[in-house]
Amino acid sequence: MIELYYWPTPNGHKITMFLEEAGLPYEIKPVNINLGDQFKPEFLKISPSNKMPAIIDRAPADGGAPVSVFESGAILIYLAEKTGLFLPTEPRARLTVLEWLFWQVGGLGPMAGQNHHFALYAPEKIPYAIDRYRNETNRLYGVLDHQLSDHAFVAGDAYSIADIATYPWVVPYKKQGQNLDDFPHLKRWFNTIASRPATIRAYEKAKPLTNQPAVTEEGKKILFGQTAANVKR
Repeated sequence: MIELYYWPTPNGHKITMFLEEAGLPYEIKPVNINLGDQFKPEFLKISPSNKMPAIIDRAPADGGAPVSVFESGAILIYLAEKTGLFLPTEPRARLTVLEWLFWQVGGLGPMAGQNHHFALYAPEKIPYAIDRYRNETNRLYGVLDHQLSDHAFVAGDAYSIADIATYPWVVPYKKQGQNLDDFPHLKRWFNTIASRPATIRAYEKAKPLTNQPAVTEEGKKILFGQTAANVKR
């Protein structure tokens, strides 16, 4: 059994998408980031960066003690290696998947996240910051569109954890100021992933937690106002 410490954000959706694809049994443990659950001492024991998602695998492949994993990219690699799914074993194909996985976790995710922050949450609308991250998101969409112009999926002809990592960060494209019609190959890929039964099930699992009140001003302080003092044990 996998315990998934989760909130319905793009990074959280990555893990439910994988688990639904793999058919692994799992239990969602909600981490309400708007209320500060991510700073609770018991959560910091498995996610020292006070970020969700994180998992505890109660039945690891080696049969030993439970394994905890934090950081969404690391979780995807762990689950892929545990199940033998969505990460090739052939070295060159594996390398390509990992390149695009790290492209997402180091590029698309952070840039789109800053896009969301300055466009939607910042108390002061700073045109330079809004334009900077909207334009960089647009550039990254262009990179992805080019890659998909001659590949069925992000890392080649097979569905992989690179697709699972990337898709949730494209779902809020309208909030990012993007138009998928400008990226026909990306749009084709996006619709393909959206129609997968596992993707549909994963986003259904999110609905009970999605129907929450809008982020309050106090919630914004929790999300965006933390310092080192908040992660001291």
